[in-house]
Amino acid sequence: MFESMQALPADAILGLIAEYNNDSRAEKIDLGVGVYRTADGRTPVLDVVKTAEQRLVDTQDSKAYLGTAGLQSFNAAMQALTFAGTADDARVTTLQAPGGSGSLRVAAGLLLRARKKPTVWVSEPTWNNHIPLLGGAGLELKPYPYYDTDQHVIEADAMLDALRNVPKGDIVLLHACCHNPSGLDPSEQQWRAISDVIIERELLPFVDMAYQGFAADLDTDAFCIRHLADKVAEMIVTNSCSKNFGLYRDRVGSLSVMAADPKSCAVVASQVSNIVRTIYSVPPDHGAAVVEMILNDDSLTSKWHAELAQMRSRLRDVRVLLHEALKNSAPNRDFSHLTRATGMFCFLGINQEQVNKLKTDFGIYMIGSSRINVAGVTTDNVDYLAESIAAVL
Repeated sequence: MFESMQALPADAILGLIAEYNNDSRAEKIDLGVGVYRTADGRTPVLDVVKTAEQRLVDTQDSKAYLGTAGLQSFNAAMQALTFAGTADDARVTTLQAPGGSGSLRVAAGLLLRARKKPTVWVSEPTWNNHIPLLGGAGLELKPYPYYDTDQHVIEADAMLDALRNVPKGDIVLLHACCHNPSGLDPSEQQWRAISDVIIERELLPFVDMAYQGFAADLDTDAFCIRHLADKVAEMIVTNSCSKNFGLYRDRVGSLSVMAADPKSCAVVASQVSNIVRTIYSVPPDHGAAVVEMILNDDSLTSKWHAELAQMRSRLRDVRVLLHEALKNSAPNRDFSHLTRATGMFCFLGINQEQVNKLKTDFGIYMIGSSRINVAGVTTDNVDYLAESIAAVL
């Protein structure tokens, strides 16, 4: 059966994790894997999550299957967190999915049922799994300009010009905040301009929000979604709870689809339910039950906001920390874009050869594009990191 098959290369990031784990150097630094880390290098379980989990253990009385849409109270809470009342609830259907990736895959299935050959326009660059995940499902993907790798700025004019030439009715994939991999997001003014083009060209906005709360705050980070919800007839939004709730391995996400009217919304709900049934049948419960409990309890919500603010503050602080260290170690090179970016990711701005040299000579690991996860930077390793970077420039 499998004799003719050949082994495929390891995923770039998963392969990097394996190399890092096998490196015996004490000074090694992992800037590749996309998880939040504390100042001491841990990816913790949030205190508010532990509290909710204990309540769940004490009160949950069944492990019976959920329906295809998942936990309805979770869906309602996520819909409120996403739209904050800017969308007509009768036109929006939300379902629980296994992580942001699961919600993206279900959305892809919906688009393939809605149109024979749908085209999705994605930013250049975009999250490294967008293309294999959505393209692997059967969607045709095309790029639009987004990031200037030399100036480390958003190519706003080129992006708008490209979108103005997208065929009417096509789909445009947007990052709501903390753009992965660049870390640079449009301003509110730029989001308004992007929305105007989407309306003018009758495009379907497909917004991926994996980092709500990691850029400015929960409301500001959802600006583009709420602005669009008031202006377009249809929209798709995918959410992940991996980062802002720290529920990586519990695989918690949601998919929201806004339709033109309540009747169309009911049709969409039936279609996504059927898609779920043919892929994974029903979603897992535990993580979603934890999120639902946090979002529907004022005391737990307040504690979550505080812990989220701490994570956001640390990411801002280490960007400044690394920038200051690089100003000392490499004064002739401008790394100011590190402090203009938000969230966990940004491009360091070095070439593949320099990336390889950092790995082999200094035990510093990042993917070939020089995208780094700044959560891997600490007060203990920042000087070594900056000096190593300066050494390979």
